[in-house]
Amino acid sequence: MDSGQSKKTPRGRAAGAHATTQLRTEALRAMPSIDECLRAFAGDAECDRLGHAYVRLMLRRAQAEVRSGLIAQAAHSPAPARARLVDEIVRRARAAIAADEPALRAVVNATGVVLHTNLGRAPLAEPAIEAMAAAARAPVNLEYDLDAGGRGERDSLVEEALCALTGAEAATVVNNNAAAVLLALNSLAAGREVVVSRGELIEIGGSFRLPDLMQHSGAQLREVGTTNRTHPADYERAIGPETALLLKVHPSNYRVVGFTSAVGIAELVEIGRRHAIDVVEDLGSGALIDFARMKLPREPLVAERIAAGAALVTFSGDKLMGGPQAGVAVGTRRLVEKMRANALRRALRCDKLTLAALEATLRIYLRAGDLAAAIPTLRLLSRGVGELELIAERARDILSQRLGDAFNLEVVATTAEIGSGAQPTEEIPSRAIRVTHGALSPEAIAAMFRAARPPVIGRIRDDAFLLDVRAVDDASAFAVLFPPARSRS
Repeated sequence: MDSGQSKKTPRGRAAGAHATTQLRTEALRAMPSIDECLRAFAGDAECDRLGHAYVRLMLRRAQAEVRSGLIAQAAHSPAPARARLVDEIVRRARAAIAADEPALRAVVNATGVVLHTNLGRAPLAEPAIEAMAAAARAPVNLEYDLDAGGRGERDSLVEEALCALTGAEAATVVNNNAAAVLLALNSLAAGREVVVSRGELIEIGGSFRLPDLMQHSGAQLREVGTTNRTHPADYERAIGPETALLLKVHPSNYRVVGFTSAVGIAELVEIGRRHAIDVVEDLGSGALIDFARMKLPREPLVAERIAAGAALVTFSGDKLMGGPQAGVAVGTRRLVEKMRANALRRALRCDKLTLAALEATLRIYLRAGDLAAAIPTLRLLSRGVGELELIAERARDILSQRLGDAFNLEVVATTAEIGSGAQPTEEIPSRAIRVTHGALSPEAIAAMFRAARPPVIGRIRDDAFLLDVRAVDDASAFAVLFPPARSRS
Protein backbone atom coordinates (compact mmCIF):
# COMPACT_ATOMS: atom_id res chain seq x y z
CA MET A 1 0.00 0.00 0.00
CA ASP A 2 1.28 3.47 -0.86
CA SER A 3 -0.67 6.70 -0.25
CA GLY A 4 -3.89 4.69 -0.07
CA GLN A 5 -3.38 3.18 -3.55
CA SER A 6 -2.58 -0.44 -4.34
CA LYS A 7 0.16 -1.43 -6.72
CA LYS A 8 -0.51 -4.00 -9.40
CA THR A 9 1.64 -7.09 -9.19
CA PRO A 10 3.22 -8.60 -12.34
CA ARG A 11 0.62 -11.40 -12.10
CA GLY A 12 -2.16 -8.83 -11.87
CA ARG A 13 -0.86 -6.90 -14.87
CA ALA A 14 -0.62 -10.11 -16.89
CA ALA A 15 -4.17 -11.06 -15.94
CA GLY A 16 -5.40 -7.62 -16.99
CA ALA A 17 -3.62 -7.85 -20.33
CA HIS A 18 -5.09 -11.31 -20.89
CA ALA A 19 -8.59 -10.05 -20.14
CA THR A 20 -8.15 -7.16 -22.57
CA THR A 21 -6.95 -9.55 -25.27
CA GLN A 22 -9.99 -11.75 -24.68
CA LEU A 23 -12.33 -8.77 -24.97
CA ARG A 24 -10.66 -7.73 -28.24
CA THR A 25 -10.97 -11.26 -29.60
CA GLU A 26 -14.66 -11.36 -28.69
CA ALA A 27 -15.17 -7.96 -30.30
CA LEU A 28 -13.58 -9.14 -33.54
CA ARG A 29 -15.64 -12.35 -33.50
CA ALA A 30 -18.76 -10.22 -33.26
CA MET A 31 -17.81 -8.32 -36.42
CA PRO A 32 -20.29 -9.19 -39.22
CA SER A 33 -19.00 -10.33 -42.60
CA ILE A 34 -19.24 -8.22 -45.74
CA ASP A 35 -21.83 -10.66 -47.10
CA GLU A 36 -24.07 -10.04 -44.05
CA CYS A 37 -23.77 -6.32 -44.59
CA LEU A 38 -24.50 -6.74 -48.31
CA ARG A 39 -27.72 -8.60 -47.50
CA ALA A 40 -28.76 -5.73 -45.23
CA PHE A 41 -27.94 -3.32 -48.06
CA ALA A 42 -29.69 -5.41 -50.75
CA GLY A 43 -33.05 -4.37 -52.14
CA ASP A 44 -32.27 -0.71 -51.60
CA ALA A 45 -32.94 1.30 -54.76
CA GLU A 46 -29.65 3.17 -54.36
CA CYS A 47 -27.73 -0.09 -53.95
CA ASP A 48 -29.31 -1.50 -57.11
CA ARG A 49 -28.05 1.50 -59.12
CA LEU A 50 -24.46 1.06 -57.91
CA GLY A 51 -21.88 -1.47 -59.02
CA HIS A 52 -21.54 -4.54 -56.80
CA ALA A 53 -17.77 -4.10 -56.48
CA TYR A 54 -18.23 -0.46 -55.46
CA VAL A 55 -20.75 -1.30 -52.71
CA ARG A 56 -18.43 -4.01 -51.37
CA LEU A 57 -15.54 -1.53 -51.32
CA MET A 58 -17.51 1.05 -49.34
CA LEU A 59 -18.78 -1.60 -46.92
CA ARG A 60 -15.25 -2.88 -46.45
CA ARG A 61 -14.03 0.62 -45.59
CA ALA A 62 -16.91 1.08 -43.12
CA GLN A 63 -16.22 -2.33 -41.61
CA ALA A 64 -12.56 -1.38 -41.06
CA GLU A 65 -13.61 1.82 -39.27
CA VAL A 66 -16.03 -0.05 -36.98
CA ARG A 67 -13.44 -2.74 -36.29
CA SER A 68 -10.87 -0.14 -35.24
CA GLY A 69 -13.41 1.42 -32.88
CA LEU A 70 -14.23 -1.97 -31.31
CA ILE A 71 -10.56 -2.74 -30.73
CA ALA A 72 -10.01 0.67 -29.14
CA GLN A 73 -12.90 0.32 -26.69
CA ALA A 74 -12.64 -3.45 -26.07
CA ALA A 75 -10.97 -2.96 -22.68
CA HIS A 76 -13.82 -0.75 -21.48
CA SER A 77 -17.05 -2.17 -22.88
CA PRO A 78 -18.35 -5.33 -24.52
CA ALA A 79 -19.03 -5.43 -28.27
CA PRO A 80 -22.51 -4.35 -29.39
CA ALA A 81 -24.94 -6.93 -30.71
CA ARG A 82 -24.17 -8.22 -34.19
CA ALA A 83 -27.32 -6.66 -35.66
CA ARG A 84 -26.30 -3.24 -34.33
CA LEU A 85 -22.88 -3.64 -35.90
CA VAL A 86 -24.46 -4.47 -39.25
CA ASP A 87 -26.65 -1.37 -39.00
CA GLU A 88 -23.66 0.80 -38.12
CA ILE A 89 -21.53 -0.51 -40.99
CA VAL A 90 -24.36 -0.01 -43.48
CA ARG A 91 -25.04 3.48 -42.12
CA ARG A 92 -21.40 4.47 -42.50
CA ALA A 93 -21.23 2.98 -45.98
CA ARG A 94 -24.31 4.94 -47.07
CA ALA A 95 -22.84 8.16 -45.67
CA ALA A 96 -19.53 7.49 -47.45
CA ILE A 97 -21.33 6.82 -50.75
CA ALA A 98 -23.30 10.06 -50.42
CA ALA A 99 -20.10 12.05 -49.79
CA ASP A 100 -17.90 10.13 -52.22
CA GLU A 101 -15.71 12.23 -54.53
CA PRO A 102 -13.12 11.39 -57.20
CA ALA A 103 -9.62 10.84 -55.84
CA LEU A 104 -8.24 13.48 -58.23
CA ARG A 105 -9.90 16.77 -57.31
CA ALA A 106 -9.50 20.42 -58.18
CA VAL A 107 -7.75 22.44 -55.46
CA VAL A 108 -6.91 26.10 -54.99
CA ASN A 109 -3.16 26.62 -55.33
CA ALA A 110 -2.42 29.32 -52.75
CA THR A 111 1.09 28.03 -52.04
CA GLY A 112 2.91 30.79 -53.89
CA VAL A 113 4.52 28.21 -56.18
CA VAL A 114 3.04 28.65 -59.65
CA LEU A 115 4.34 25.41 -61.18
CA HIS A 116 3.75 23.18 -58.17
CA THR A 117 4.74 19.59 -59.01
CA ASN A 118 2.48 18.09 -56.33
CA LEU A 119 -0.49 20.08 -57.67
CA GLY A 120 -0.04 19.17 -61.33
CA ARG A 121 2.26 21.97 -62.52
CA ALA A 122 0.99 24.06 -65.44
CA PRO A 123 -2.71 24.88 -65.84
CA LEU A 124 -3.65 24.37 -69.48
CA ALA A 125 -4.95 26.99 -71.89
CA GLU A 126 -8.60 26.65 -72.87
CA PRO A 127 -7.79 25.57 -76.46
CA ALA A 128 -5.65 22.75 -75.03
CA ILE A 129 -8.48 21.66 -72.71
CA GLU A 130 -10.94 21.73 -75.62
CA ALA A 131 -8.54 19.72 -77.80
CA MET A 132 -8.23 17.04 -75.11
CA ALA A 133 -12.00 16.83 -74.74
CA ALA A 134 -12.48 16.53 -78.49
CA ALA A 135 -9.83 13.79 -78.73
CA ALA A 136 -11.44 11.93 -75.83
CA ARG A 137 -14.90 11.90 -77.44
CA ALA A 138 -14.08 10.44 -80.83
CA PRO A 139 -11.53 8.51 -82.91
CA VAL A 140 -8.69 10.72 -84.13
CA ASN A 141 -5.88 10.47 -86.66
CA LEU A 142 -3.31 9.66 -83.96
CA GLU A 143 -1.23 7.38 -86.19
CA TYR A 144 -3.15 7.65 -89.42
CA ASP A 145 -1.96 9.62 -92.43
CA LEU A 146 -5.10 11.19 -93.91
CA ASP A 147 -3.33 12.09 -97.17
CA ALA A 148 -1.78 8.68 -97.81
CA GLY A 149 -4.63 6.69 -96.31
CA GLY A 150 -2.36 4.51 -94.19
CA ARG A 151 -0.39 4.27 -90.99
CA GLY A 152 1.22 7.51 -89.85
CA GLU A 153 3.65 8.73 -87.18
CA ARG A 154 2.23 10.36 -84.04
CA ASP A 155 5.19 12.74 -83.81
CA SER A 156 3.98 14.33 -87.04
CA LEU A 157 1.17 15.99 -85.07
CA VAL A 158 3.63 18.26 -83.26
CA GLU A 159 7.01 17.97 -85.00
CA GLU A 160 6.59 20.80 -87.48
CA ALA A 161 5.52 23.26 -84.79
CA LEU A 162 8.34 22.22 -82.45
CA CYS A 163 10.91 22.65 -85.20
CA ALA A 164 9.49 26.05 -86.16
CA LEU A 165 9.70 27.24 -82.55
CA THR A 166 13.16 25.86 -81.77
CA GLY A 167 15.04 25.79 -85.07
CA ALA A 168 15.65 22.05 -84.78
CA GLU A 169 15.61 19.61 -87.71
CA ALA A 170 13.39 17.03 -86.02
CA ALA A 171 11.48 16.36 -82.80
CA THR A 172 9.98 13.49 -80.84
CA VAL A 173 7.75 13.47 -77.78
CA VAL A 174 7.49 11.03 -74.87
CA ASN A 175 5.79 10.96 -71.47
CA ASN A 176 8.04 13.36 -69.53
CA ASN A 177 11.51 14.87 -69.61
CA ALA A 178 13.04 12.04 -67.57
CA ALA A 179 11.73 9.65 -70.21
CA ALA A 180 13.21 11.84 -72.96
CA VAL A 181 16.64 11.73 -71.28
CA LEU A 182 16.35 7.98 -70.71
CA LEU A 183 15.41 7.34 -74.34
CA ALA A 184 18.15 9.62 -75.65
CA LEU A 185 20.89 7.99 -73.58
CA ASN A 186 19.70 4.47 -74.33
CA SER A 187 19.41 5.19 -78.05
CA LEU A 188 22.66 7.10 -78.44
CA ALA A 189 25.03 5.82 -75.76
CA ALA A 190 24.05 2.38 -74.43
CA GLY A 191 27.18 0.47 -73.42
CA ARG A 192 29.39 3.53 -73.93
CA GLU A 193 30.50 6.53 -71.87
CA VAL A 194 28.64 9.79 -71.37
CA VAL A 195 30.77 12.62 -69.99
CA VAL A 196 29.03 15.00 -67.60
CA SER A 197 30.13 17.59 -65.04
CA ARG A 198 29.99 16.41 -61.44
CA GLY A 199 28.25 19.69 -60.57
CA GLU A 200 25.35 18.76 -62.87
CA LEU A 201 24.56 15.32 -61.40
CA ILE A 202 21.32 16.54 -59.94
CA GLU A 203 18.67 15.04 -57.70
CA ILE A 204 15.17 16.46 -58.10
CA GLY A 205 11.79 15.82 -56.44
CA GLY A 206 10.83 12.30 -55.44
CA SER A 207 14.51 11.29 -54.96
CA PHE A 208 14.99 11.15 -58.73
CA ARG A 209 18.72 11.16 -59.46
CA LEU A 210 20.35 11.65 -62.84
CA PRO A 211 23.11 9.05 -62.21
CA ASP A 212 20.43 6.42 -61.50
CA LEU A 213 18.65 7.28 -64.75
CA MET A 214 21.92 7.00 -66.66
CA GLN A 215 22.56 3.59 -65.13
CA HIS A 216 19.13 2.35 -66.24
CA SER A 217 19.74 3.71 -69.73
CA GLY A 218 22.72 1.41 -70.14
CA ALA A 219 25.12 4.34 -70.60
CA GLN A 220 28.26 4.56 -68.49
CA LEU A 221 28.65 7.72 -66.43
CA ARG A 222 31.97 9.53 -66.67
CA GLU A 223 32.12 12.36 -64.13
CA VAL A 224 34.45 15.32 -64.66
CA GLY A 225 35.36 18.36 -62.60
CA THR A 226 34.23 19.03 -59.06
CA THR A 227 30.92 20.00 -57.50
CA ASN A 228 31.57 23.72 -57.90
CA ARG A 229 34.14 23.99 -60.73
CA THR A 230 34.42 22.26 -64.09
CA HIS A 231 36.78 23.43 -66.86
CA PRO A 232 37.05 22.67 -70.59
CA ALA A 233 40.23 20.68 -69.94
CA ASP A 234 38.24 18.31 -67.69
CA TYR A 235 36.11 17.28 -70.67
CA GLU A 236 39.13 17.07 -72.98
CA ARG A 237 40.94 14.68 -70.64
CA ALA A 238 37.87 12.47 -70.19
CA ILE A 239 37.18 11.94 -73.90
CA GLY A 240 38.33 8.56 -75.20
CA PRO A 241 37.43 5.78 -77.64
CA GLU A 242 34.35 4.82 -75.58
CA THR A 243 32.93 8.33 -75.33
CA ALA A 244 29.51 8.50 -77.01
CA LEU A 245 28.15 11.85 -75.80
CA LEU A 246 28.94 15.01 -73.89
CA LEU A 247 25.98 15.74 -71.63
CA LYS A 248 25.04 19.12 -70.17
CA VAL A 249 22.30 19.32 -67.53
CA HIS A 250 20.29 22.31 -66.35
CA PRO A 251 20.85 22.59 -62.57
CA SER A 252 17.06 22.53 -62.05
CA ASN A 253 16.18 23.08 -58.40
CA TYR A 254 19.51 24.34 -57.02
CA ARG A 255 22.30 26.79 -57.68
CA VAL A 256 25.99 26.67 -56.77
CA VAL A 257 27.20 30.19 -55.97
CA GLY A 258 30.53 31.68 -54.96
CA PHE A 259 33.76 30.11 -56.23
CA THR A 260 32.28 28.41 -59.29
CA SER A 261 33.10 27.65 -62.90
CA ALA A 262 31.11 25.86 -65.58
CA VAL A 263 31.55 25.17 -69.28
CA GLY A 264 28.91 26.89 -71.40
CA ILE A 265 26.99 25.15 -74.16
CA ALA A 266 28.89 26.88 -77.02
CA GLU A 267 32.28 25.92 -75.58
CA LEU A 268 31.14 22.37 -74.92
CA VAL A 269 29.86 22.08 -78.49
CA GLU A 270 33.25 23.24 -79.79
CA ILE A 271 34.98 20.54 -77.72
CA GLY A 272 32.55 17.99 -79.14
CA ARG A 273 33.21 19.11 -82.71
CA ARG A 274 36.95 18.72 -82.31
CA HIS A 275 36.40 15.12 -81.24
CA ALA A 276 33.36 14.36 -83.48
CA ILE A 277 31.15 13.81 -80.41
CA ASP A 278 27.57 15.02 -80.10
CA VAL A 279 26.46 17.27 -77.25
CA VAL A 280 23.10 16.55 -75.63
CA GLU A 281 21.54 19.01 -73.18
CA ASP A 282 18.84 18.26 -70.63
CA LEU A 283 17.38 21.74 -70.36
CA GLY A 284 14.66 20.82 -67.87
CA SER A 285 12.10 23.60 -67.89
CA GLY A 286 12.20 24.33 -71.60
CA ALA A 287 11.42 28.02 -72.13
CA LEU A 288 10.34 28.87 -75.67
CA ILE A 289 10.24 32.65 -75.16
CA ASP A 290 12.45 35.18 -73.41
CA PHE A 291 11.00 35.65 -69.92
CA ALA A 292 12.90 38.89 -69.51
CA ARG A 293 10.32 40.45 -71.85
CA MET A 294 7.79 39.92 -69.08
CA LYS A 295 10.17 41.29 -66.43
CA LEU A 296 10.80 37.79 -65.09
CA PRO A 297 14.09 36.00 -64.39
CA ARG A 298 15.57 34.84 -67.68
CA GLU A 299 15.72 31.13 -68.49
CA PRO A 300 17.85 29.58 -71.25
CA LEU A 301 15.83 29.18 -74.46
CA VAL A 302 15.60 25.90 -76.34
CA ALA A 303 16.18 27.73 -79.63
CA GLU A 304 19.40 29.27 -78.26
CA ARG A 305 20.80 25.86 -77.40
CA ILE A 306 19.98 24.50 -80.85
CA ALA A 307 21.57 27.58 -82.43
CA ALA A 308 24.64 27.08 -80.26
CA GLY A 309 25.11 23.62 -81.78
CA ALA A 310 23.57 21.18 -79.31
CA ALA A 311 22.76 18.04 -81.30
CA LEU A 312 19.79 17.25 -79.04
CA VAL A 313 17.92 19.20 -76.37
CA THR A 314 15.32 17.68 -74.05
CA PHE A 315 12.80 19.60 -71.95
CA SER A 316 9.41 19.40 -70.23
CA GLY A 317 6.09 20.34 -71.75
CA ASP A 318 4.37 21.10 -68.45
CA LYS A 319 6.80 23.57 -66.94
CA LEU A 320 7.64 26.94 -68.48
CA MET A 321 6.06 26.00 -71.80
CA GLY A 322 2.72 25.80 -69.99
CA GLY A 323 1.47 22.64 -71.71
CA PRO A 324 0.66 19.07 -70.65
CA GLN A 325 3.10 16.65 -69.05
CA ALA A 326 5.42 15.60 -71.84
CA GLY A 327 9.10 15.13 -72.57
CA VAL A 328 10.24 16.82 -75.76
CA ALA A 329 13.46 16.06 -77.62
CA VAL A 330 14.50 18.35 -80.48
CA GLY A 331 17.68 18.24 -82.50
CA THR A 332 19.29 16.75 -85.57
CA ARG A 333 17.23 14.33 -87.62
CA ARG A 334 19.99 11.75 -87.31
CA LEU A 335 19.69 11.57 -83.51
CA VAL A 336 15.91 11.89 -83.38
CA GLU A 337 15.50 9.04 -85.86
CA LYS A 338 17.71 6.84 -83.68
CA MET A 339 15.39 7.57 -80.76
CA ARG A 340 12.32 6.78 -82.85
CA ALA A 341 13.82 3.45 -83.90
CA ASN A 342 14.35 2.38 -80.28
CA ALA A 343 11.83 -0.22 -79.07
CA LEU A 344 11.84 1.53 -75.66
CA ARG A 345 10.06 4.49 -77.23
CA ARG A 346 6.82 2.53 -77.42
CA ALA A 347 6.80 2.17 -73.62
CA LEU A 348 7.42 5.90 -73.17
CA ARG A 349 5.19 7.41 -75.85
CA CYS A 350 2.34 9.87 -75.23
CA ASP A 351 -1.34 9.12 -75.71
CA LYS A 352 -3.80 11.07 -77.86
CA LEU A 353 -4.93 13.34 -75.02
CA THR A 354 -1.41 14.56 -74.28
CA LEU A 355 -0.62 15.10 -77.95
CA ALA A 356 -3.90 16.97 -78.47
CA ALA A 357 -3.10 19.35 -75.60
CA LEU A 358 0.52 19.73 -76.69
CA GLU A 359 -0.39 20.52 -80.29
CA ALA A 360 -2.96 23.09 -79.15
CA THR A 361 -0.38 24.73 -76.86
CA LEU A 362 2.19 24.88 -79.65
CA ARG A 363 -0.38 26.43 -81.98
CA ILE A 364 -0.88 29.19 -79.42
CA TYR A 365 2.87 29.87 -79.42
CA LEU A 366 2.86 30.07 -83.21
CA ARG A 367 -0.32 32.11 -83.64
CA ALA A 368 -0.93 34.28 -80.56
CA GLY A 369 0.22 37.88 -80.53
CA ASP A 370 0.02 38.15 -76.73
CA LEU A 371 1.38 34.94 -75.25
CA ALA A 372 1.16 36.22 -71.68
CA ALA A 373 -2.61 36.50 -72.10
CA ALA A 374 -3.01 33.19 -73.95
CA ILE A 375 -0.88 30.82 -71.85
CA PRO A 376 -2.12 30.57 -68.21
CA THR A 377 1.35 29.89 -66.79
CA LEU A 378 2.77 33.02 -68.44
CA ARG A 379 -0.23 35.07 -67.30
CA LEU A 380 0.09 33.95 -63.68
CA LEU A 381 3.83 34.64 -63.65
CA SER A 382 3.66 38.06 -65.28
CA ARG A 383 0.79 39.72 -63.36
CA GLY A 384 1.67 42.93 -61.58
CA VAL A 385 1.56 43.44 -57.83
CA GLY A 386 -1.33 45.89 -58.18
CA GLU A 387 -3.55 43.21 -59.68
CA LEU A 388 -2.52 40.76 -56.98
CA GLU A 389 -3.32 43.33 -54.30
CA LEU A 390 -6.89 43.65 -55.59
CA ILE A 391 -7.35 39.87 -55.75
CA ALA A 392 -6.00 39.48 -52.21
CA GLU A 393 -8.30 42.18 -50.82
CA ARG A 394 -11.38 40.65 -52.45
CA ALA A 395 -10.36 37.20 -51.29
CA ARG A 396 -9.94 38.51 -47.73
CA ASP A 397 -13.48 39.90 -47.79
CA ILE A 398 -14.89 36.60 -49.09
CA LEU A 399 -13.05 34.56 -46.47
CA SER A 400 -14.02 36.96 -43.71
CA GLN A 401 -17.70 36.31 -44.41
CA ARG A 402 -17.16 32.55 -44.36
CA LEU A 403 -14.86 32.29 -41.35
CA GLY A 404 -16.32 34.87 -38.99
CA ASP A 405 -14.80 37.31 -36.53
CA ALA A 406 -12.69 34.72 -34.68
CA PHE A 407 -10.19 34.68 -37.54
CA ASN A 408 -7.82 37.54 -38.26
CA LEU A 409 -7.27 38.11 -42.00
CA GLU A 410 -4.63 40.52 -43.22
CA VAL A 411 -3.26 41.20 -46.73
CA VAL A 412 0.54 41.13 -46.62
CA ALA A 413 3.42 41.48 -49.06
CA THR A 414 5.25 38.25 -49.79
CA THR A 415 7.22 36.50 -52.53
CA ALA A 416 6.28 33.63 -54.81
CA GLU A 417 8.31 31.13 -56.85
CA ILE A 418 8.11 29.90 -60.42
CA GLY A 419 8.49 26.30 -59.23
CA SER A 420 9.42 22.96 -60.84
CA GLY A 421 13.12 23.75 -60.73
CA ALA A 422 12.90 26.99 -62.73
CA GLN A 423 15.03 29.76 -61.18
CA PRO A 424 15.02 28.26 -57.65
CA THR A 425 16.89 31.22 -56.14
CA GLU A 426 14.65 33.87 -57.71
CA GLU A 427 11.54 35.20 -55.97
CA ILE A 428 8.63 37.08 -57.53
CA PRO A 429 6.78 39.82 -55.59
CA SER A 430 3.34 38.67 -54.54
CA ARG A 431 0.52 39.25 -52.10
CA ALA A 432 -1.02 36.87 -49.58
CA ILE A 433 -3.75 36.72 -46.94
CA ARG A 434 -2.27 36.05 -43.53
CA VAL A 435 -4.72 33.93 -41.51
CA THR A 436 -4.45 33.62 -37.72
CA HIS A 437 -6.75 32.53 -34.88
CA GLY A 438 -6.28 32.93 -31.15
CA ALA A 439 -7.07 29.27 -30.37
CA LEU A 440 -5.83 27.53 -33.54
CA SER A 441 -2.27 26.81 -34.60
CA PRO A 442 -1.15 27.53 -38.18
CA GLU A 443 -1.11 23.77 -38.75
CA ALA A 444 -4.73 23.47 -37.58
CA ILE A 445 -5.77 26.34 -39.86
CA ALA A 446 -3.96 24.72 -42.78
CA ALA A 447 -5.80 21.45 -42.10
CA MET A 448 -9.13 23.31 -41.99
CA PHE A 449 -8.46 24.88 -45.39
CA ARG A 450 -7.43 21.50 -46.83
CA ALA A 451 -10.78 20.11 -45.60
CA ALA A 452 -12.71 22.85 -47.43
CA ARG A 453 -14.59 22.22 -50.66
CA PRO A 454 -12.70 22.70 -52.85
CA PRO A 455 -9.53 22.20 -50.79
CA VAL A 456 -7.29 25.25 -50.46
CA ILE A 457 -3.55 24.59 -50.22
CA GLY A 458 -1.50 27.38 -48.64
CA ARG A 459 1.78 27.53 -46.76
CA ILE A 460 3.00 28.23 -43.24
CA ARG A 461 5.56 30.98 -42.74
CA ASP A 462 6.62 32.94 -39.66
CA ASP A 463 4.12 31.10 -37.45
CA ALA A 464 1.13 32.04 -39.61
CA PHE A 465 -0.89 30.46 -42.40
CA LEU A 466 -0.54 32.27 -45.73
CA LEU A 467 -2.74 32.16 -48.81
CA ASP A 468 -0.61 33.46 -51.68
CA VAL A 469 -2.69 34.68 -54.64
CA ARG A 470 0.07 34.62 -57.30
CA ALA A 471 -1.23 31.34 -58.80
CA VAL A 472 -4.93 32.10 -58.21
CA ASP A 473 -6.90 33.33 -61.23
CA ASP A 474 -9.66 35.14 -59.37
CA ALA A 475 -10.73 35.95 -55.80
CA SER A 476 -13.89 33.88 -56.29
CA ALA A 477 -11.69 30.78 -55.99
CA PHE A 478 -11.81 31.37 -52.24
CA ALA A 479 -15.61 31.15 -52.08
CA VAL A 480 -15.26 27.68 -50.55
CA LEU A 481 -17.29 25.64 -48.08
CA PHE A 482 -15.57 24.96 -44.77
CA PRO A 483 -16.22 22.02 -42.45
CA PRO A 484 -18.55 22.66 -39.48
CA ALA A 485 -17.09 24.97 -36.84
CA ARG A 486 -16.94 22.19 -34.24
CA SER A 487 -14.44 20.28 -36.36
CA ARG A 488 -12.00 23.22 -36.58
CA SER A 489 -10.77 23.10 -32.98
